[in-house]
Amino acid sequence: MGVRTPYNGKARHGVPGRSSVTRPSPRVGRGPAWSPGLVLVALLAIVIRPAAAQSGDALSLPGLPAPSVSAEAGLLVDLATGKVLYAKNAEGDRAPASLVKLMTLYIAYDDLRAGKVTLAEPVSVSHAAMRTARFRMGLVAGQTVPFEVLLQGVGIASANDAAEAVAEHLAGSEELFVERMNAEARRMGLSHTVFANPHGLPDPRQRTTARDIAALAENLLQDFPESRAILGDTEFTWHGRVFRRRIPLFRDPGGVTALKTGFTLAAGYNVTVAAGRAGHRLLCVILGAETRGLSFLDAGRLLRFGFGEPAPASRPVKRHVRPRVRAAS
Repeated sequence: MGVRTPYNGKARHGVPGRSSVTRPSPRVGRGPAWSPGLVLVALLAIVIRPAAAQSGDALSLPGLPAPSVSAEAGLLVDLATGKVLYAKNAEGDRAPASLVKLMTLYIAYDDLRAGKVTLAEPVSVSHAAMRTARFRMGLVAGQTVPFEVLLQGVGIASANDAAEAVAEHLAGSEELFVERMNAEARRMGLSHTVFANPHGLPDPRQRTTARDIAALAENLLQDFPESRAILGDTEFTWHGRVFRRRIPLFRDPGGVTALKTGFTLAAGYNVTVAAGRAGHRLLCVILGAETRGLSFLDAGRLLRFGFGEPAPASRPVKRHVRPRVRAAS
């Protein structure tokens, strides 16, 4: 399968609109070229300025002012061209929270395709999985759960017990699964990402960047388009209980094909979302927003920017003190 590398090339001889791309040697990438830095669009001329991507923002698209993003980091990529349309602190070191689950899903779908596991395969829940800190599906040690239900728990409910159960079933232990996660990260060229667990609960070793998360999400969606059936859904039912996520981005600006959120006290509120409309295919990453609502507001602004739509009239977003919980969601 192909590998989309992070947006980390360098402008070639200072020529506007051209960039070199680092291509991994083990597997030849078949996806779009990855362009680095910050792409400034003015009068249809694209100028790549890698240094600006550390903290600056895209100036504008024709007729549209650059959006304001309150989160610590943000990135917007045109998936058709690999061009970065907006970047803010895209290479800044951040805690991923439950965006870690994108890699958990990647490995799960890889094993499904290889025939190592099936969607209907029963998975026995361990005591370790049952005791994983919230958010949880409420799995009980000793019960068996179809592998597909666990994947829904990981992608839709962001359930940590489901992620732990998947990891143990595929690798035998959390530790061995994490080794696979980091091996995949190296293969993808995620040079600023380290995984420490399969769910995203706080661990000081677990770090990433907006740029790496974008590359991870793009690899998952391109290599395993079937993952969109889960990441693009909003609910599932198991044992009579409905697990539902209410996220405004699905209806406004709409066109969402995949979405994953994450939160811990250290990370803040994170979200990555892929959306397509009117021939545009976009990937947006927001890391370190102050509130859940602000993370969605930032993502919505970037998606509208990429779609070439004017921003709607701003409305106040309620700010609140983060809950004192040890959670990844």
